[in-house]
Amino acid sequence: MPKLDPETIRAQFPGLQGLAHGKPFVYLDSAATAQKPLRVIERMDRFLREEYGTVHRGLYERSVRSTQLYEEARATVARFVNAGSEREIVFTMGCTDAINLVAWSWGRKHLRPGDRVLVTGMEHHANIVPWQITAELTGAELVACPVLDDGSLDLEAFDRLCDERVKLVSLVHVANSLGTINPVKELARKAHAVGARILVDAAQSAPHMPLDVRDLDCDFLAFSAHKIYGPTGIGALYAKLAILEDMPPWRGGGEMIETVTFEKTTFAPPPARFEAGTPPITEAIGMAAACAWLQEIGLARIAAAERELFAYAEARLAEIPGLRRIGTAPERSTVLGFVMPGAHAADISSILDMEGVAIRAGHHCAQPVMRCFGVPATARASLGIYSTRADVDRLIVGLGTVARLFA
Repeated sequence: MPKLDPETIRAQFPGLQGLAHGKPFVYLDSAATAQKPLRVIERMDRFLREEYGTVHRGLYERSVRSTQLYEEARATVARFVNAGSEREIVFTMGCTDAINLVAWSWGRKHLRPGDRVLVTGMEHHANIVPWQITAELTGAELVACPVLDDGSLDLEAFDRLCDERVKLVSLVHVANSLGTINPVKELARKAHAVGARILVDAAQSAPHMPLDVRDLDCDFLAFSAHKIYGPTGIGALYAKLAILEDMPPWRGGGEMIETVTFEKTTFAPPPARFEAGTPPITEAIGMAAACAWLQEIGLARIAAAERELFAYAEARLAEIPGLRRIGTAPERSTVLGFVMPGAHAADISSILDMEGVAIRAGHHCAQPVMRCFGVPATARASLGIYSTRADVDRLIVGLGTVARLFA
């Protein structure tokens, strides 16, 4: 398997070619959102300039062509996660929207008082709040499996908590605040053994490793386009077709119906049932372009290159006096959370910004994680396909400045 050439990859990203505060721009915030390759930008531009039309609603040539491209995009996304059928892919507004779809549709139908939804202590708020709302509506209970001191999931606690009361396990594949990689295939087996469904939040894993929903045997999987180098405002929910067919719609409007009268409405089969209104056509085509681009490069190659760079980054961070890593689980990927003595995460980010280095600072929509580790916030550098050793070296130089200023 040939190694990636990061400079060749980097050259495909117009957003990385400029300066920040007069210095070459270093972007280490891909866990929040990824930059876009020219391939995606040009594909969306061509569609808007030459092919744009509404979908599913017109008999004229432009509309027919737009519909074909939109449904081809769905098939591309299905291949990206190895779904059994494109009908198992629902376009959503993003990963958060996909989780909400499951919570409001599947959750409201199937959860009852005494039932449990089992999440983990490392979840993004998007995989906590929808279940809290649904639990209040249905009488179910939200339960969180604890996290160990290194940021890994307490698997013994999971075994104790995952009993017949649990109707859904909903957990992150790669934690956005810690980088922990959860053993979702094993956890899916355990969930199914007690009759529970499992939802995988793949927002942070989709850009960095191959996804195979059939091998994982997950019932639901959600991810966002903007983290896989595609546009914002769109994502996808994978769900096993039999489960989708049993789920009621959660938004009403055009395109998700079969017949409408003032007395009764009957609904379209999945996935149309869950895509009310005019969809994000351009964004779906952009998402498909990003999926195809990543698959051409090879997710296994990307994972190997990023593992090597991640190890280099961790070794370099260890050189910074007093720096404390948040998230040191044995299995982790691409996310480097840390705190430094005397410096708030916002101070670290601001100083690095003046050096032309972009990182994230805050609780990363994971406040329970911050409380678990006894910190109000962390600084977080996160790697992408375009990240290089030179980027890491620039980060270390900037952190050296922070260490001197707050010594």
